Amino acid sequence: MKKPENHILVIFGASGDLTKRKLIPALFCLYKQNLLPEKFAVLGASRTPLSDEDFRAKTDEFLPNEGTEEFKKMLFYEPVSPTEPDDFGKLKSRLEILGSERNMDPNYIFYLSTPPSVYEIIAKNLADQRLSKSEEYFRRLIIEKPFGTDLGSARKLNRDLLHYFEENQVYRIDHYLGKESVQNMLVTRFANGIFEPLWNRNFVERVEVTSAESLGVEERGGYYEHSGALRDMLQNHLLQLVGFVAMEPPVVIEADAIRNEIVKVFQSLRPISEEEVEKFVIRGQYIASTIKGEKVKGYREEPGVDPHSRTETFVAMKFYIDNWRWGGVPFYIRTGKKLPARVTEIVIHFKQVPHHLFNHAGMPGPVDNQLVIRIQPDEGILLKFRMKTPGAGFQAQTVNMDFHYSDLADIRLPSAYERLLLDSMQGDATLYSRGDAVEEAWRFVQPILSAWENNPHIPVYGYPAGTWGPEGSDKLIEDGQWRYPCKNLSDDGTYCEL
Repeated sequence: MKKPENHILVIFGASGDLTKRKLIPALFCLYKQNLLPEKFAVLGASRTPLSDEDFRAKTDEFLPNEGTEEFKKMLFYEPVSPTEPDDFGKLKSRLEILGSERNMDPNYIFYLSTPPSVYEIIAKNLADQRLSKSEEYFRRLIIEKPFGTDLGSARKLNRDLLHYFEENQVYRIDHYLGKESVQNMLVTRFANGIFEPLWNRNFVERVEVTSAESLGVEERGGYYEHSGALRDMLQNHLLQLVGFVAMEPPVVIEADAIRNEIVKVFQSLRPISEEEVEKFVIRGQYIASTIKGEKVKGYREEPGVDPHSRTETFVAMKFYIDNWRWGGVPFYIRTGKKLPARVTEIVIHFKQVPHHLFNHAGMPGPVDNQLVIRIQPDEGILLKFRMKTPGAGFQAQTVNMDFHYSDLADIRLPSAYERLLLDSMQGDATLYSRGDAVEEAWRFVQPILSAWENNPHIPVYGYPAGTWGPEGSDKLIEDGQWRYPCKNLSDDGTYCEL
């Protein structure tokens, strides 16, 4: 693999949790694989007063005990307050000194691991120091979600950032898209003659996307109160997955070609009006329960949560994509906290055969064929189809054909942040969200947010922690039921550990 050009990665919010848990470990993994540039440095920048040595010492908390000394020599630190313009003059001087000492061109990537409220301020301060653009060298800006909290704020954020950076410089990171199984979806679809001809309304009955978490809000109650499942998961991660499932084949495997097709999917989403929200969207909130003999608190009892809160910890939705490929095929999304398993997967339900020759009365199990694409954990693909039960007669049963990435013994799956950081270094924005796609996704969910805000009569259903959400979510699927996934891809039904 070609190495990225030499550059300095500046991490704003370097003393924060994301840097410790994800960014520095991902960079260390890239270093061990010899994937970093020949000349490379990381400059941490945040309000906390630290020296280079202090910053390096802090990495001992989350890096291995051995083999890190050479890597830590690449780490530097500069105290910078996002709201202090003078600090950015010092930052510029430090970047120039580092570049001179290490004989590096002034290529910079700025990673904003900060609250979204300071994104525009940091971008402005960088631009004021002429750090945002260069005709000769690359300058890139990586921002974390949330990309706005509604359509209006998303538009404002895009507009503000584009005052100082060009769209092709802005990398909106969505760690879900860094997962190997998400990228493999393109290969599964477009490299196999057995799938692509079936991937349309003529053969597909419905599509499900599930992202379940077994944890609750833990210590994030204060944040979650202003977010909820719709903003936190569905508007970004899960709609992006829908984009990959539903897109047309791009002309070439390049960032803009792929992202153009995803935008077309979002533009084809059939709008759900405020009056229709109650019919197409179910929201829920987990309540106190007992899981494996242990009493579990309800959402309203969590620290930082309003005891009368109506924030949803679960949302399920039915919608349609009005285009030639998917016209009339229902898509279903659900996501929630305190569900029985931590799992993210996509299920393609194929239509039943027109003649029910072997569908005898009393036959157990579903009769549709399913292709299950598991994003996490136990990444892989599962195909469910019918075979004859051994013995007399023609009784049929559902069997599994599965592939697990873990079966590739010699292949190491990179973490999402490894893949996405390396892509940003190489200037590949394929797996990053583009501004117009972000706005289209917000345009789709905005009427739902407005309906919940304007109509207090739309219910928030309680569901016991450790169950699969409110019963009402099952009624969204008129002729069938959700697949209830297990921790392990191939385990089904009664064998799940709940």
